[in-house]
Amino acid sequence: MEQLYKRRCEPCGLGAPVVTEEEANQLMLAVPAWRREFHDGVEKLIREFHFVEFKDAFNFTYKIANLAEREDHHPGILTEWGKVTIYWWTHRINGLHINDFIMAAKTDMIAKLSAPT
Repeated sequence: MEQLYKRRCEPCGLGAPVVTEEEANQLMLAVPAWRREFHDGVEKLIREFHFVEFKDAFNFTYKIANLAEREDHHPGILTEWGKVTIYWWTHRINGLHINDFIMAAKTDMIAKLSAPT
């Protein structure tokens, strides 16, 4: 599978297809730390990232916000003391699209590059 984090999000309008179960299972192999869960009746990709300091959690949130603006694909983000929870899904189709998996992979790359050495 092509490395997802290198791909750009595709334009996605109303009526774009949600990923099939088979496609989702295949794409999950590229982002194994993420979970597929239903929240508010919509399937989403979810992952928690943990931090020692609130400022580190906030800086990570800021990086994800910048990514979302560049890609024009926006997540739900919950920033708390010690953790940031990211929710990727495609609002226009009320479900998961390839873009969500691309953004999850890009989020993972930002987390990896942001980790203390």
